[in-house]
Amino acid sequence: MPHPIVRTEHLTRAVDGRRIVDDISIEVEQGDVLAIVGPSGAGKSSFLRLLNRLDEPSSGTFYVDGRDYREISPRALRRRLGMVMQTAFLFPGTVAENVRFGPRQHGGTLDDEAIARLLEQVALPGFASRNVANLSGGEAQRVAFARCLANSPDVLLLDEPTSALDDAAKREIESLVREIVVARRLTCLIVTHDTAQAARIAQRVMVIENGKLSRIGSLQEVLGVERTV
Repeated sequence: MPHPIVRTEHLTRAVDGRRIVDDISIEVEQGDVLAIVGPSGAGKSSFLRLLNRLDEPSSGTFYVDGRDYREISPRALRRRLGMVMQTAFLFPGTVAENVRFGPRQHGGTLDDEAIARLLEQVALPGFASRNVANLSGGEAQRVAFARCLANSPDVLLLDEPTSALDDAAKREIESLVREIVVARRLTCLIVTHDTAQAARIAQRVMVIENGKLSRIGSLQEVLGVERTV
């Protein structure tokens, strides 16, 4: 019987006595696109950070393809669960140098042709030699996606990836996410404060309130809406 690609069991993180992620247990199947919504400060991003080991749980655990996360090195885990943040934190230099960063960390290399293919996938053809200092916000976020995809992740963890963008760039990134997920058959967990965005991207929704899982289910069950594009 197949097991979920990501499963959390009573996942909890407490800081200064306050549980910012409080006893969350969920299962995410391969190919699922799950939106994580809820009020500001509810613990949405904190939950995602635990899955990427940017923070460590205080109690509980999670499994990646059936393996306890503690059996996987942080570097290997971050290759499998690639994360894109609210703001694209790019290194000084060219687009190509940024995209090559991930594979280089584990002894791999990307030739110019591979870089070109990745940039085509994120709709940045011919951008390899551009300096990242000269990119727009939307272009920088696309480079962040390409850098993430260079590691061939199984799961995308997206922490409000469009919150710093204007409406046009926001829609472009949403389209990019949908295309990448389908083309690569990826699983995706996306934190968003925008329920309309969740309806455009996700298949399922989980609501976090005060660090706790409030509801999880289909768009219709949780938000009362159908998926839109």
